[in-house]
Amino acid sequence: MSSSSSPTRKPVTVERSIGGKTISIETGRLAKQASGAVVVRLGDTMTLVATVSGPGREGLDFFPLTVDYREKVYAAGKFPGGFIKREGRPTTKEILSSRLIDRPIRPLFPEGFRDEVQIQAGPISADRENDSDVLSIIGASASLILSHVPFLGPIGAIRLGRVGDKYVAFPTATEMKDSDLDLIVASTEKTIVMIEGFGRELPEAEMYDAIMEAHRLNQDVLALQQELLSAMGLPRYQAPELPVDPLKGQLYDRLGREIRDAKQIHGKQERNEKVKEIQKRIVAEYCPADGSGLVTPLQVKTAFHAVEEMVVRELILDGHRSDGRGPRDLRPISCEVSLLPRAHGSAIFQRGETQALVTTVLGTGADAQRVDGIMEEFSKAFMLDYNMPSFAVGEVRPIRGPGRREIGHGALAERSVAPVLPDSAAFPYTIRVISDILESNGSSSMASVCGATLSLMDAGVPISDPVGGISIGLVEDSRSNRHVLLTDIIGDEDHFGDMDFKVAGTQRGVTGIQLDLKNLGITATIVKETLDQAREARLEILRTMLRSIKRPREEISTNAPRLIQIQINPDKIGLVIGPGGKTIRRLQDETGAKIDIEDSGIVTLASPTAEGAEAARDKIQAMTEGVRVGHIYEGRVTSIKDFGAFVEILPGKDGLVHISELSEGYVGSVTDICRVGDPMLVKAIAVDDQDRVKLSRKAALAERGEVDPNAGNQRPAGAPPSGGGGFGGGDRGGPPPRRGPGGGGYGDRGSRRD
Repeated sequence: MSSSSSPTRKPVTVERSIGGKTISIETGRLAKQASGAVVVRLGDTMTLVATVSGPGREGLDFFPLTVDYREKVYAAGKFPGGFIKREGRPTTKEILSSRLIDRPIRPLFPEGFRDEVQIQAGPISADRENDSDVLSIIGASASLILSHVPFLGPIGAIRLGRVGDKYVAFPTATEMKDSDLDLIVASTEKTIVMIEGFGRELPEAEMYDAIMEAHRLNQDVLALQQELLSAMGLPRYQAPELPVDPLKGQLYDRLGREIRDAKQIHGKQERNEKVKEIQKRIVAEYCPADGSGLVTPLQVKTAFHAVEEMVVRELILDGHRSDGRGPRDLRPISCEVSLLPRAHGSAIFQRGETQALVTTVLGTGADAQRVDGIMEEFSKAFMLDYNMPSFAVGEVRPIRGPGRREIGHGALAERSVAPVLPDSAAFPYTIRVISDILESNGSSSMASVCGATLSLMDAGVPISDPVGGISIGLVEDSRSNRHVLLTDIIGDEDHFGDMDFKVAGTQRGVTGIQLDLKNLGITATIVKETLDQAREARLEILRTMLRSIKRPREEISTNAPRLIQIQINPDKIGLVIGPGGKTIRRLQDETGAKIDIEDSGIVTLASPTAEGAEAARDKIQAMTEGVRVGHIYEGRVTSIKDFGAFVEILPGKDGLVHISELSEGYVGSVTDICRVGDPMLVKAIAVDDQDRVKLSRKAALAERGEVDPNAGNQRPAGAPPSGGGGFGGGDRGGPPPRRGPGGGGYGDRGSRRD
């Protein structure tokens, strides 16, 4: 295999300051047998991107481009987590980054190019502040222009944040914490080829300005790659004129009108069946069974598909959509909530022939997802998963795990909804939303956004605003300089059109945006028109959604756990957990509540009933706040003396109930009232300066209005009074015994201090 990089050629490095950050690209040092390989650096993050191409496989009717982004945690000086200490299957982050690299470069290869092309990217050094995903897009473009692959680039790519009113190019992880925008834009010199962005309800005008600022900065990224190309002494690729397929013209003349009529059948299944019937007939005519045909079935199918594309695009440019709608019209929308009796929230969102069943499940902090990689580990308390089984499009296909498309659609919907979720302090639940696409004919990811909003409100999640989403398509005719934007695209318009521009947001502004193209890019004018048209459609969708449920329900589902969050002194965490977890296990057994404690002292209590969570709260607060004079405790007798009983009222904390405080009536012996291990209701009546606690059973019973069975007993004639009523008590008037280790003294038992 030939390679554009020679092992004997000296390494070349170019660098440039872009938006105040220094970006460098080096080639000729690493991976010299690849068709093209570069190392892109920002700070101490370095990503290696290598491109290799080879001959295509016979019979392919698509461009076999493979893009893989993988993170090796050695780049950050870490060991992989888990039992097996090496990287395994790709993580969600790696899959999303692979898609991010693939989407802007895939349209920039000549039509009909069928050679195998593989791009592999990933960080070889990671400073945990600068992400390597956007650097890998730049690296993919640079490695392609250095190779012999016919790439119509280069492209520039940039991540843009906004802190206050100031744009930040290539923001660090620290800067992103204060940013209300996370925008990635890829551009050529004249057009925008990919957008992936999320914001905190940014008005369309502000999102447009940010996109244009990113496009402007990308010109510096392009200049850096041109400098690298010049330093290597390589020419820029010039695309040759493509030969005209004569079969395409023949089929258009013969079948154009028939396909045009078929493409205007409103039902998706009926429309597809009619087109398949025409194709099957023409293949049989050109490729008879006796083998006398002059062309192959693949050639006929390829030409037929090209004619089909021509017809659909002509229809749209002439103002005819397959289902009869105008360019700005939405398909009929219907919404239902509370379909599933056991889910905590559920909804059906139907738009035309796209249907999403979306459910919400609420859990505790223990259900949050831990995410590890080359960046700092973090916990996710909100997850949105997207599934689309084969029956959604009437196909037969084995059930497998989620693919790149499913993971990408789920991530887009998740990040589009996340800005309206309540703060964890106000709503301490872990939230999982699942979107199952039951029918699909256009923009199921945006249906997932709408369905997620309905399902969350049905579950009683107090979102700040409902979120809706829509996809806008494009058909552009460069010869006549005409273009048509299509609201709510269906499958054919997506497949044969130039653009799938998804925009999600609230009535206030944009929360999520994603642009995928099949042409060589769109202009600023089209970006602005699309944002405006998407807003118009989104507001109409939101109005329809709110007819089914106007606001989040006041109460969460009865099937959801009840959560209470309290803050305790972090120094008291050990007291709540107890030796070997003994105390926390006992609390969970007694109350039925699940207890999660964070290092910060935030305690989350989860129980099937509110009573269980409240009981756990009261016990933990009593433990951590110390003994409160005047408070009633449900204690347990731990030791009996002649002068009274010692009662544990908090874990590791007991006090004395003097014999005179056991009952209103005469008590001849402490054992007449209680035994070791008995429960006892007591009231704290005093705590001395040595932290010794005096308790009263009779005061607690009186305050609760409970009858004391010993209250009617009278002291026998001549019996001595129950002396020793002082603070420490005594054995019938004598001095109290001294407390020793394990001797049943009162206050803290053992070595644990409160």
